[in-house]
Amino acid sequence: MRLWAFLLLLVGLLALFFIDLAWGSIAIPLQDIAKLLLKGHHENQVWQQIIYKIRLPKALTAVLAGSALAVSGLQMQTLFRNPLAGPSVLGITAGASLGVALVVLGSAQWKLGFSSYLQGLSGSGLVVVAACLGAAFTFVLIMMVAYRISDHIVLLLIGLMVGNITSALVGVAQYFSRPEQIQDYLIWTFGSLGGVLGNQLWVFAGVVLIGFCLILVVLKDLNLLLLGETYARSMGVGVVKVRIFVIASTALLTGVVTAFCGPIAFVGVAVPHIARVLFSSADHRLLLPSTAILGAILLLFCDIFTHLPGSSIALPINAVTSVIGSVIVLMVVLKSRDLRRSF
Repeated sequence: MRLWAFLLLLVGLLALFFIDLAWGSIAIPLQDIAKLLLKGHHENQVWQQIIYKIRLPKALTAVLAGSALAVSGLQMQTLFRNPLAGPSVLGITAGASLGVALVVLGSAQWKLGFSSYLQGLSGSGLVVVAACLGAAFTFVLIMMVAYRISDHIVLLLIGLMVGNITSALVGVAQYFSRPEQIQDYLIWTFGSLGGVLGNQLWVFAGVVLIGFCLILVVLKDLNLLLLGETYARSMGVGVVKVRIFVIASTALLTGVVTAFCGPIAFVGVAVPHIARVLFSSADHRLLLPSTAILGAILLLFCDIFTHLPGSSIALPINAVTSVIGSVIVLMVVLKSRDLRRSF
């Protein structure tokens, strides 16, 4: 039964991937997309440019970002044994946002002259570097705390406070900024899957792969961690080591997605619950791959939903994921009534 469920998920992922390539202001038939991908060229040069330079990188970004955020949410919910924990709970997303805010909102005050360079924020190398540095700073801070504090509830509170502090600093920067700067920053916060192009996509994929490898090291230990830290220690699990690997993996996955795509909400919170309900299991050896596939499916679906047929207008991806993710969480809550039973 579970094998069939996995196969259906893979088929659904492949179907949505091709639909995402075909869907947009210019509709491209699926058979032409398959021909283009198999042969590497097409007689319609416009379609070829649209697929290879715009839609294919965007669809691959959706797959990578969706799986990364979903797995990050699964790790946070396991570590804190909290059904509402998500990738942003440690303040990594807020740290990345602070890095971007310091560059975008502080460019005029520092007279850096970045106004022309910051056009198309999601694709700006400077913005990516700033987000990575902000996420890295928060990550180092949280890691120092995680090494010294054994109580995961205290760690959760500290992560939330770090997130609040960085959000407050962003608010201060907005207060002293010009309206056009605030507008640029707000556009970045809407999120975008279309700014990861060329070599950036390889870097993005490489960091996501490293994040997945880190969690595979402690995958079996996560199942024991669900039974409580005391029981896990009695079974020989190094709780501090597991915590550090989980935080490092989450920081890499969340940080790189925020850096390249902007903040994307609710994917990490909603998808792990769907996987638990779908497979009726808390085994991470089953949940990890299913959560990754479901995360990719959800973000591909949201990306398809952002495009209005027959129009060049696209809705913000962050707004779409927030609406759809909230609905999914509400449906799961109303169906299960007690989310803690799945932990």
